[in-house]
Amino acid sequence: MTASVTNYQSGTVDDLNKGLGVLDAPLVPSAAQGLGWRLLDEEISLPAAVLYDAKIAHNLRWMQGFVNEYGLNLAPHGKTTMAPKLFQRQLAGGAWGITVATAQQARVAATHGVKRVLMANQLVGRRNIAIVAELLREPGFEFYCLVDSVDSVAQLGRFFAAQPAGQVQSIQVLLELGPTEDQSGSRTGVRNAAQQQAVLAELARWPAQVKLAGMEVYEGVLKAEAEIRVFLQRAVAVTHEIAMAGGFSRARPILSGAGSAWYDVVAEEFAKAEQATPVEVVLRPGCYLTHDVGIYRAAQNQIQQRNPVAAKMRGGLQPALQLWAYVQSVPDADKAVIALGKRDAAFDAGFPEPALHYRPGGGERSPGSTPAHWKVTGMMDQHAYLAIQPGDDIRVGDMIGFDISHPCLTFDKWRHLLLLDEDYRCIDIVQTFF
Repeated sequence: MTASVTNYQSGTVDDLNKGLGVLDAPLVPSAAQGLGWRLLDEEISLPAAVLYDAKIAHNLRWMQGFVNEYGLNLAPHGKTTMAPKLFQRQLAGGAWGITVATAQQARVAATHGVKRVLMANQLVGRRNIAIVAELLREPGFEFYCLVDSVDSVAQLGRFFAAQPAGQVQSIQVLLELGPTEDQSGSRTGVRNAAQQQAVLAELARWPAQVKLAGMEVYEGVLKAEAEIRVFLQRAVAVTHEIAMAGGFSRARPILSGAGSAWYDVVAEEFAKAEQATPVEVVLRPGCYLTHDVGIYRAAQNQIQQRNPVAAKMRGGLQPALQLWAYVQSVPDADKAVIALGKRDAAFDAGFPEPALHYRPGGGERSPGSTPAHWKVTGMMDQHAYLAIQPGDDIRVGDMIGFDISHPCLTFDKWRHLLLLDEDYRCIDIVQTFF
């Protein structure tokens, strides 16, 4: 049996893929542009994940503008989307590089033309190190990863010391500083001066193989602003201390931090670093690109209130990712069942929120807002339960657009997302590489 393939004016829908298929694999970036399928005309199999082009463009300008106000650099975290087309838009908008979390993600970025990658994680394991070593042999490719232990430095040192003559012989690393033992959060990173000194001593054993290029922190493990500021100030002080001792391989060491919730605080504290030491500050938020209506909207509201630069910038960030699905059944007067489930949307930080309602063939050109009392009350693999009220105008076959919380864990459920214009027409397909 052959796959069901439907030809429309501008392209091909491949029903073997959830939402919308592609013309070939891997997707040629230019192959899907200007396709013209209209979501509301039911030319797309639902459920489908969609991105709104105008909102993506706005969020790109907003965040790059914020970073520029502080004179800093932006290396957005690519793990949020793992979508090279979006990486390229971020780079074209002024990003310094792309952040990743794994060797596989670094290969995806490099394969799709990213020339500067910061791996905000430790690089551990022979095959993972070998992947990066292969990438470093490519002309013009720049890579950084983290170290926070004697063992991690020694593993890198031994690997690169054993490389055949004529092949890559060194790797650039950032020393990761972690919260101290008396602080409330922890993950990776050196905790105290003794650990820090031990790692620096091990780095000194491998000067030709492992080059200390700067410092890194992840402040998101801490929850209180005051505690975060103390942590960031410690990072600035340690950077200055190592620089004064001649411990960095770069004239301007990298100083990097910032997830998507506290990037403004990191910008404020790290922007002060150059008063003592010439540094290259790199911020790494990733979720700003699509934003959301949940945890990151709450975080952004706090940023808008506490940060004067963000407060004066127009528009704020806008939610640019939605999931569209059909009403599958209305079995009870107070409940509708939606053909959308845990296989399609993040649910770790709150259920999807109904936002838009459209009835195909109803004569309306655009969807309307959903009633405020419609709420998702539960999700299964392929179903969501939508609380409604008796008498609500909702039917089987209606289309519902859902906003989400936590874009990272929605992107990784989709191989392809539709990029829509303001008339809900597909103008491109964004492919992910999870």
